[in-house]
Amino acid sequence: MGKGKLAKFADMHAFPHVFEPEISFKDIIQYEKKGCWDSSFFHNGNPIILELGCGRGEYTVGLARMYPNFNFIGVDIKGARMWTGADVSLKEGLTNVAFLRTEIELIDRCFGQGEVSGIWLTFPDPQMKKVTKRLTSTRFLERYRRILVPEGTISLKTDSNFLFTYTSLLIEKNGLECERLIEDLYSKDDIDPELSIQTYYERQWRERGKKIKFIRFILPAEGMLKEPDVEIEMDDYRSFGRYGRSGLTTTK
Repeated sequence: MGKGKLAKFADMHAFPHVFEPEISFKDIIQYEKKGCWDSSFFHNGNPIILELGCGRGEYTVGLARMYPNFNFIGVDIKGARMWTGADVSLKEGLTNVAFLRTEIELIDRCFGQGEVSGIWLTFPDPQMKKVTKRLTSTRFLERYRRILVPEGTISLKTDSNFLFTYTSLLIEKNGLECERLIEDLYSKDDIDPELSIQTYYERQWRERGKKIKFIRFILPAEGMLKEPDVEIEMDDYRSFGRYGRSGLTTTK
């Protein structure tokens, strides 16, 4: 049997690369590591990349393995989920990985202006009925630009045609520079290594015949951002447990 939640929470508190800031929406407290992640933890000046809504941290760990000269931080509020990636990265001795347990809405209290070079959004909930909760909405993009370097990148990998279309229209509406746009990732013979990382959730959708899509765009530091005023067809399927199992191997 796998580790129980209480045991995982105890591990998370003890892991040297897991951070759980005591900040909330009720106050304006800034996290102590804001603006100094390079000196206070990573001890180098390598670019920092975030995975927001990292779940079990499969993408965070996979990217860290591929790019040792970058630092990666997985962000999620669910500590028991992040335990898997935190445990694996610690056992593998990956020194360019950290995990941050907090709400994504509080991300600009945890990182300083220009401290982050890029953001990955891997299979976020499309939030088809709640624009302000979509992780590529203008509400969140405004938060991201407070922590990104000028011309920082946003990378979205999704099975949701709704979220893919919405994000494409938002990019077009605001005249943003789109670096990559792939409507059917696995129809290509030569997939970039970083895009070939598969989470358990992604494998489930592929088994159901859903196309995996990818967009990467540049987020400018200034300029008003507008929502696309277009009706988008909703996805015709319901989500299932996103974090049922992980592709990472852990000790049972």
